[in-house]
Amino acid sequence: MAEVVEEVIAQIQENLTATVTEGEEGGATNATGKTPSTPEGMALAYGTLVVMALLPIFFGSMRSVKHHKEQSTAFAKTGEKPDTMSSKDAMMFPIMASCALFGLYMFFKIFSKDNINYLLTGYFFFLGVMALSHLLSPVISSLIPASIPKIPYHLSFVQGPPEGGDKKSKEKKYLIDYRFTTHDVVCFIVALVISVWYLLQKHWIANNLLGLSFAVNGVELLHLNNIATGCILLCGLFVYDIFWVFGTNVMVTVAKSFEAPIKIVFPQDLMTNGLAASNFAVLGLGDIVIPGIFIALLLRFDNSLKRKSKTYFYATFIAYFIGLLATIFVMHVFKHAQPALLYLVPACLGTPLLLAVLKGDLKKLLAYEDHPEEKPAKAAKNTNEKTKSKNTSDNSEEKATPPAKKETKKKEAKKAK
Repeated sequence: MAEVVEEVIAQIQENLTATVTEGEEGGATNATGKTPSTPEGMALAYGTLVVMALLPIFFGSMRSVKHHKEQSTAFAKTGEKPDTMSSKDAMMFPIMASCALFGLYMFFKIFSKDNINYLLTGYFFFLGVMALSHLLSPVISSLIPASIPKIPYHLSFVQGPPEGGDKKSKEKKYLIDYRFTTHDVVCFIVALVISVWYLLQKHWIANNLLGLSFAVNGVELLHLNNIATGCILLCGLFVYDIFWVFGTNVMVTVAKSFEAPIKIVFPQDLMTNGLAASNFAVLGLGDIVIPGIFIALLLRFDNSLKRKSKTYFYATFIAYFIGLLATIFVMHVFKHAQPALLYLVPACLGTPLLLAVLKGDLKKLLAYEDHPEEKPAKAAKNTNEKTKSKNTSDNSEEKATPPAKKETKKKEAKKAK
């Protein structure tokens, strides 16, 4: 028996030696045909992923403050309340995301993966041009010399009243109403070049440029109105992420089949193969944008407190960083895809709530709203003020009426009786 075991062990050692030798002769590839990653390459890849995850959250949060001020100014002028995610929207989001994810999974099972990816690539090509143009606008404007004028243009396509209709009618419907400048044209050209590069080559650098632009725009423009909505959204997606990663193979299958800039990637074999590297570490944009819009809300809450330090923003930002490191560590130890929100949600929710309890700001934190609705008491007060002003004007009119007219009115009232 001992001799048989020794023979088996010897045979295994020979097979392993042969495999390693063949891999070295053929370019040191592993069973998947990819170059095995070195510890240095993995450290570089994961470190870069962490940096690429933090940058969109930081700069997107800063830009969200400016966007919030613009929304508030427009609301004060027009009275039209800005679009924000409500609690109902937050509750429905994980359900809709699950339907979309499973729908994509079935499409990849039934139809040709290549045909689906052609359609998705074309769709994200146009989205990428717009997202990159918006992201690059302030950067390009700062780089263009002042000698080049910033000429404004207005592109409109108006639908007027029908022929033979009421000529006095002045109703017009703007089908296209777009204002831009020469700087925006430059941004559009740069974004178009990068998007075409991705469309033709699917290069990982082009993928990251588009993915980062989507992430920054998402954090900047997607606004949660209050903390309760953020808690509902994060908790719902916490369950969603765990179920679809650990409960089924759906998310992993879709992630491997889906060729679109909805993730940031970095090669673990960059130090070996350079820009032609192919063994990638991956982080989905959802793991950046979803916590990011909550962290951006905390920055706007910090601004509402009118304090010098942005305590809640920076504390939660650091908590996100620690949660991301925990995700990468567990994934590396267990060699299995991890639902990042499993670690990010407790970090991003627990930190500001605990901090608010310690600082005595819990009531303010839970009561904060980006765009508060008019309170009933305030509305009643406004109504009373309007009524008072109306009564005052009626009294002033009555006082201004001459005595002769008053007597005439009294006589007419008696005759009517």
